[in-house]
Order: sequence, then structure tokens, then C-alpha cells
Amino acid sequence: MNELINTDIIRLFKTDLTSFDDLEIVRIISGHINVTYCVTQPGCADTGRGQYIFQRINHNIFRDPEGLMRNIQLVTEYVYSLKKDTSPDPERSTLVLVPATDGKVFARDSEGYYWRCYVYLRNSVNLDMVKVTRKTYLSAGSALAEFQKSLMGFDASQLVEVIPDFHNTVKRFENLKKAVAENRSGRAPNAKADIEFALGLEEITHLITDGLASGEIPLRVTHNDTKLSNIMIDRDTKEVLCFIDLDTVMPGSALYDFGDALRAGGSSAAEDEADLTKVHFVPANFRNFCKGYLSGAKEFLTPAEIALLPESVAIMTYECGIRFLSDYLDGDVYFHTSYPEHNLVRARNQFKLVSDILGMLPALHAQVGKLL
Repeated sequence: MNELINTDIIRLFKTDLTSFDDLEIVRIISGHINVTYCVTQPGCADTGRGQYIFQRINHNIFRDPEGLMRNIQLVTEYVYSLKKDTSPDPERSTLVLVPATDGKVFARDSEGYYWRCYVYLRNSVNLDMVKVTRKTYLSAGSALAEFQKSLMGFDASQLVEVIPDFHNTVKRFENLKKAVAENRSGRAPNAKADIEFALGLEEITHLITDGLASGEIPLRVTHNDTKLSNIMIDRDTKEVLCFIDLDTVMPGSALYDFGDALRAGGSSAAEDEADLTKVHFVPANFRNFCKGYLSGAKEFLTPAEIALLPESVAIMTYECGIRFLSDYLDGDVYFHTSYPEHNLVRARNQFKLVSDILGMLPALHAQVGKLL
């Protein structure tokens, strides 16, 4: 039994586990925020029962775990209510929360930590675990469109902001200016060119936030972490099932999720790559993701949203870059780093992509036009 989860925690939830003495417990280490385990009753995995995901919520990152869990409950129950009569397998169309013994969708252990439990998505695998091909990006785009479409009738204002101003690029820019002015780490001289580049792009920070403020861009439910590893597919058929990791589900713009998906998915290299000759934006990835996305999203996106699809990729990539740069100047107080220049390397990596994307905007807009 792993020291961080025991039968006392497992017993806090209304599972169908019949014995607590012979459970198979596997720590899942792919995530970096929460502590996650797969708990299985031997011999039950093939039946689709007796297998669960338990997670200890990181309340240092998520300061309102009860609000976070209410968000997840509202969204998953809404999607399930839509899918239960139309999907042959509604329990794989969305994450399904297992209630605690007191009826809540979370429980607290003896040390005060918050835990949750999900029904295990049987016979599934993350999209990034299969060979990445053109179809991978088509599937990812389609998955995002389906996620947004399924929540079209949901009132996004019901959701709390678990991380306030998470994608408020204007405020992120103000934070960067503050970090430059204070230069707490004394590192600003090492990043003169990077600071100059970042401060020179203030005009793009307003594009989405102004649209949201005016109502021209509608407020929607956003996932806010739309990377390939958060999309689950059937292990055999490769059919998309659903998004996981719903911690950052919040009200926002559909453009946040589109842009963020291609911030990572459109790059030729990992965000830690220091050799910028290996870092470039891949137009084919944009085209294939956008094709999958627009096949389902063009029916509900507004003209204002469609007009900013290419820019959203630049904005989300830029936002990530200035967050890395701000943290570097503040002394690495937010992001985990492996060496002193790690955040600066990440920032330069993102800024290289931003430069590529901005130079490709006419071509990317042409691709969107063709797909429409």
C-alpha cells in the first residue's frame, strides 16, 4: 500500500469495491499538480467496475478546492445528462465523479487534504500515447469542438474562477512590467533582448479581453489545459472519448482553448528546448487541428471568434512566454525549474514560436478561410 493513500481514504467514497485487503494500487506520475492513483479490485478491471482513479487535490495551487469540485460536478453532470440517451457508453463520454459517503463529491482525510474519486475510463489511453500523425491533430481538434459544443447550453457564469485572471493577458503583461521594474532576482541584464521583445507586443494582449468585455466574444466554458495528454481515446478503435484534467474548467473564451492547444501542439519541439534552431511553428499541425476543430465548431463560433483563431495561438503562446519570463525575473517562485536559466530558456522558446506565428498570420488566416 502506498504511504499517501490507504484504505481509510478509499472507504470515504461510495465505490463498489468489495474488499479492501487485496487492492492493486498504482501511482500515476504523468501529472505534476495533484497526486493520482489507480485503484483496482483484482479480477474486476475487464468488467468496467471495481476500478477507480483517486486524486489528492493540491490545495496550494487550488486555494478553493470546494469551488473547484463544484465546477467539475456541474460540468460533468451536465455533459452526462446530454450523453446518457444518445451515447452507447455515457460513462466514457465524460469523467464521472464517485460521491463520498456523506454525499459530497469530495472528502477530506485526517490531515485535512481534499480527495476525489472518478470512475476509471476503461480501455482508454491518452491521445499523445499513440503515434502522432495527421489524424492525431484532426482528432484533437474534433475533441475540442465537441467539448465546447456539449457545453453550449451551460451557463458559464455558474463557474467560479479557480485561478482568477488565469488568461487575462493584459494583467499578465502588467505583471511582467512589474517584474522588470522590481528585478528581484537581479537577472534582468541577462534577458535584455527578451524583455524588449515581450514589452513590444502589448497590442496583442487586448484582443481577446476587449472582445469579452464588449460582449463581441461570448463567455463560454473553457478547459484551459487542452494538450493532447488530456484527451482520452479508446485503446482499440482510437475514437475520442472525452477530456480529462478538469481542474481549470472556468468561464472564458473558446479562443483560449484553441490557442493553448496549438501553443504546444503546433511546436516542433518541447517547451524546454534550448536550441532555438529546433523550435518552429508547424503550419501543417495548425491546418489539421483547425480542420478537425472547425468541422464541429463552425456551427457555433461567432465571426469575431473565427477572425481571431490564428491570433489566439500567438496570444496564448506569448502569454505563456511572459509568465516564464516574469518568473525568471522574480527568482523562480512559481514554476518548478531544474537549473537557474530554465525559465529563461522556456521564455525564449515560446517567444521564438510567437515570432513564427506572427510572421505566418496571413497564411494561417488563408487556411482558416479555405476550411470554412
